[in-house]
Amino acid sequence: MALGTATPPYEPRFDAGRICLDLLATTHPAERLSSAEDLCAWIGGARLVPEGTALGHADASWPAPFRELRAYIGQLVRSPQALETPSYLRALGRVNEVARAAPPVLRAVRGDGGALVRELADPPSCAGLLALVARDAVELLTDPVVRAAVRECEGDNCPLVYVDTSRGRRRRWCSSEACGNRERVARHRRRAALTRA
Repeated sequence: MALGTATPPYEPRFDAGRICLDLLATTHPAERLSSAEDLCAWIGGARLVPEGTALGHADASWPAPFRELRAYIGQLVRSPQALETPSYLRALGRVNEVARAAPPVLRAVRGDGGALVRELADPPSCAGLLALVARDAVELLTDPVVRAAVRECEGDNCPLVYVDTSRGRRRRWCSSEACGNRERVARHRRRAALTRA
């Protein structure tokens, strides 16, 4: 990525309801943070930075700490019953440590149309962007209402996690169009097979 270029487009598979959970989704269906370009696209798509923010200073060292943070957040979100295990405490300590860094500083500036728009005061650092995600994880883990609404997709082999904001909190899949549709088709085939037997 050339210095000063804007972030490339990124199409997330779905909106998990929290930035830290969106980071978890970058492992499915395959690794989506394998390069600085991939990471910059995710950073822009997750709106960690204002639209059009240049991330040309990001280099090959950036994806590894994001993948590491993703693993720790995944452990904390998926294993809430393991509060006293050494691995859980290590993951919690690391997320808290990452959250301590200073996040990027926003400022309001006049945009092309004259309205005020957001931009960063300085180019964001890797540590600052990681801090934004880690702070979101801390907020999620310490908010009992939101934490109680975190669900894992019930789709076969789907590891995605999301905040269930549906009426009645009855959402079962990350996506009704993907995992939900596959489950409905499988259920239909099972019924049809029973009918023929």
